[in-house]
Amino acid sequence: MSEQTEQNQHGVVIVGAGMAGVQTAVALREQGYTGPVTLLGAEPHQPYDRPPLSKAVLLGKAEDSAFDVDFEGLDIDLRLGTEVTGLRADVHELDTEAGPVPYRTLVLATGAQPLTLPGTEGVPGVHLLRTLDDAARLRPVLAASPRAVVVGAGWIGAEFATAAREAGCEVTVVEAADRVLAGALPAEVTEPMARWYQEAGAELITGAKVAGIEEGRVLLADGRTLPAGAVVVGIGARPATAWLDGTGVERGPDGSVTADAYLRTSLPGVYAVGDCASFPSGRYGTRLLVHHWDNALQGPRTVAANILAGEPAQVYDPVPYFWSEQFGRFVQYAGHHGGADTLLLRGDPAGPTWSVCWLKGGALVAVLAVGRPRDLAQGRRLIETGVPVDPAKVSDPAVPLKSATA
Repeated sequence: MSEQTEQNQHGVVIVGAGMAGVQTAVALREQGYTGPVTLLGAEPHQPYDRPPLSKAVLLGKAEDSAFDVDFEGLDIDLRLGTEVTGLRADVHELDTEAGPVPYRTLVLATGAQPLTLPGTEGVPGVHLLRTLDDAARLRPVLAASPRAVVVGAGWIGAEFATAAREAGCEVTVVEAADRVLAGALPAEVTEPMARWYQEAGAELITGAKVAGIEEGRVLLADGRTLPAGAVVVGIGARPATAWLDGTGVERGPDGSVTADAYLRTSLPGVYAVGDCASFPSGRYGTRLLVHHWDNALQGPRTVAANILAGEPAQVYDPVPYFWSEQFGRFVQYAGHHGGADTLLLRGDPAGPTWSVCWLKGGALVAVLAVGRPRDLAQGRRLIETGVPVDPAKVSDPAVPLKSATA
């Protein structure tokens, strides 16, 4: 019996109905897989896109952000409100509250869950922003224009602060590190970004740890008290993989499933993709965990190709990409700057548009573009090709990046 015939008999089961899970199901059909495809989603809602949650959905400009996918037409068995609680690989079964679900091939696409501040569970007025329900709860709160405190000056914190200011709220952003985006970008890059908060009318407090949150106020470790009609916690996320304890699926210290270059896990016939999985990048010589939309869009195509081939067929080694809309600016990033040996500025960071380029061994490895989409597009192609570039040309914003080769 061929691998394809066996898969047609037993089917592919995908755990997680976010971007990565949905795109895996769609990619399987697009690439010609004709066997059963089952998509298990823990939430009761039709699968939806997450980026609009901190923008259009939060501000009431859209009711939801459901994917435009005809699951019935694609013969995808979509089971909503089905939380998976366990995996028994020896018998190829998943445990759910609705009973066991057998699989031939399994794809883990459970995404990430937001980190919470200890002691804040159940405190009135404290919110996360990860799900459609989170956005639905926050929307009327913002509409009432309370004084809002955002905990965390990362990407999601900046995006929420942007939406809150647009809604007319007074906003204070509290960050434990001494600068914004401390875990993502170097200080010389984030320094100009800190000014965006003030320009937007949001107060930014860095180097301040939160000691506790009570109804109506945030207590800082230095004794200060911040009045807060609403508190939004945006301090990062962790792969949603705790349910895999004891299953034999290998995970890293960060909780991510340690997939190989083909997005296979340590268990035969089990793949992992999206926010819940790390993968080895040959391009960058390190293991990457990418919590961004593009990774959840691109990875599923590799998973589908390898499932259909029945053997390792396609390596996953992308140039990571993400974007953020904050304080009237469109920020894009491509690549991975860890290990870079040179940082070059293109343009004046005090101005409305500028870029940052990172080189390693004379080649471009990462680019961050603020309002310069051509720099991003051209830089991404240079990263993919790995050709040497001329630092002087890269530093000149008048020279197109595509013309900056050495």
